[in-house]
Amino acid sequence: MNIIAIDIGNTNIAIGLFLEGKEEFIESFPGPPGAEWTNGLESAWEKIPLVEGSKENKRDGVIVASSVKPAWTEEIQRIAKDRLDEEILVIGKDIPLPMSVWVDEPEKVGTDRIVSAAAAYAVVKDAVVVADFGTAVTIDLVDHNGVFLGGVICPGFEISAKALRDNTAQLPNIKVTKPDAPYGKNTIDAINCGLYFSIVGALQEIIRRYAEELGRWPQTIITGSGAKTIQTDCDFIDNFVPNLVVKGIVLAYQKHIEAKIV
Repeated sequence: MNIIAIDIGNTNIAIGLFLEGKEEFIESFPGPPGAEWTNGLESAWEKIPLVEGSKENKRDGVIVASSVKPAWTEEIQRIAKDRLDEEILVIGKDIPLPMSVWVDEPEKVGTDRIVSAAAAYAVVKDAVVVADFGTAVTIDLVDHNGVFLGGVICPGFEISAKALRDNTAQLPNIKVTKPDAPYGKNTIDAINCGLYFSIVGALQEIIRRYAEELGRWPQTIITGSGAKTIQTDCDFIDNFVPNLVVKGIVLAYQKHIEAKIV
């Protein structure tokens, strides 16, 4: 099974190539759409082998995407059609969600949250928390039966820093990093400490409250571009898994194919 999995986020997209189920590479490209997107998709597609005996040079693979940004979805679909003459299958539209979702409006939950939760549960096989540190921070809970129960959404580091800059007279915009001390001796360090420890504290408190609901402390997996920043400061985190959404897209497609065979 050869798959190109595309995670379309609010700021970047990630393109992953999986040949016979094995990860070959995952690369991230910034938005908005441009030549990098086209080159990245074409480069991945060219590595997929041709269908044996195909006279039309048909490649033996599919392209599957999860998206939280419809305009970018349309653009990557246009690129695939124009440059590759291929359709992109979209999670939640062409491909069913890979797990049960017990929330008020399942269709409004970002498919990135659900596929990453499914990927985590597929490994843990038990209650698990998945925290994704991207443009927004999502902290979601899956119960021991593999049901997505919902979660929380917080502003990510960049959004929080920008909000302080835009809504104050003198505070600068900063890039959040791991602080050297728990308090800052200048404005930049004080903002950095505030934003950093706010997220760390929120993550721990939210997981604690999830644990009270479950009756035990769940395993916790973090992912996303901002996850590395806090990884070493959180002894309550079990694993850091880069590109968990991309892996979840592959899982969703595999489960879809298996269900069709049965």
